[in-house]
Amino acid sequence: MRIIGGEAKGRTLHFPSKSKERPTSDFLREALFNLLGSLQDKTFLDLFAGSGSVGLEAASRGAQDVYFVEKNKHLVEVIKKNIQTCCLDKNCRIIAGDIEFGLRDLIRKKYEFDIIFADPPYNRDLVEETLMFLRKYHVLKEDGVIVIQHSIKETFSDLDDNIYQTDRRKYGDNALTFLKME
Repeated sequence: MRIIGGEAKGRTLHFPSKSKERPTSDFLREALFNLLGSLQDKTFLDLFAGSGSVGLEAASRGAQDVYFVEKNKHLVEVIKKNIQTCCLDKNCRIIAGDIEFGLRDLIRKKYEFDIIFADPPYNRDLVEETLMFLRKYHVLKEDGVIVIQHSIKETFSDLDDNIYQTDRRKYGDNALTFLKME
């Protein structure tokens, strides 16, 4: 697994070989960032960050502030190591905790993000829970976008007038769903 674009392009990222979680593939990250376009001066939130590969890709491509939320203490250490490997420590911050804790902390500090990326573990009904917390803790900027990476088998029945889908792209068993919030 490597950074595929920007100032840290080519840097190899660490991921624990015995982890039961799966990292976002290089192919899927490349597709995501091609769809997002320029990240220059954008703020980026990586929920369920895992190894931090998606947030680090954002930082490498010019995002001004990147926050990672990860509850697994071992993966938090992996994110720290990957941030150092990529020399991106000036604009990357980690919140060690679950997403509700992380979002509550961010709202308390009045942070808002242009892009929120969430990659909850697949097939555990965490997509709707994630959307519920994003409704409760408004950390998305007015014109911001939410991107959920999920299994194509997972559906969103919890969308409403406040949060709506703008795009969905399928890549094998994976999907990237783009959402806006009013």
